Amino acid sequence: MDLVIFIVLALVIVLIFKSFDSFVYFFAMIDILLRILDFLKQLINIPEFTSFLNQYVPTSILSMINHYSSGVFNQILTWGYLICFVVFEVYLVKYFMKLRKRR
Repeated sequence: MDLVIFIVLALVIVLIFKSFDSFVYFFAMIDILLRILDFLKQLINIPEFTSFLNQYVPTSILSMINHYSSGVFNQILTWGYLICFVVFEVYLVKYFMKLRKRR
């Protein structure tokens, strides 16, 4: 179910904003949010909260990829995951350099 929700949200973002940039930012924001929730789960250690997150929230997008795919398809999706984060890093560096030039 988590994969279906992620795919639907990604398609909505792409259809609304109609750019690759918006997909990359959405992808990175969702992955960072999932990792923050996983980190909170480990820090807080409230049984109800932990069991809820364990049942309904994946630890990251990569964990969803590994859970729902295997073999060559998994390799392709994992490389796509890496490429999305490399592109995100390039966008961040460009934005940072643009901020540095303004000063």
